Amino acid sequence: MKKIEAVIKPFKLDEVREALSEVGITGLTVTEVKGFGRQKGHTELYRGAEYVVDFLPKIKIEVVVAGDVVEQAVDAIIKAARTGKIGDGKIFVMPVEQVVRIRTGETNESAI
Repeated sequence: MKKIEAVIKPFKLDEVREALSEVGITGLTVTEVKGFGRQKGHTELYRGAEYVVDFLPKIKIEVVVAGDVVEQAVDAIIKAARTGKIGDGKIFVMPVEQVVRIRTGETNESAI
């Protein structure tokens, strides 16, 4: 099992969710986050004063999948989230040792 974390632009969330659904992934966790990388923020004008916005709004998607679905899931996220501009985001893939469904006690693959 693998955990896939993807940090994407907020307006791409629905497209990514639909793309993951098409490859059979129905459960995911979404978190509103802020961050910066090469994009390095930008300046904005508010009531005549200019200020720097260092951290930009992003969405973090977390999903745990079986090992044989990882490449399909990553490809689906890439295709759905890509705009071709700086700040499209990152995908991280990590091993998962154990999963337990709290309600039933099911473990590992059956708990996903």
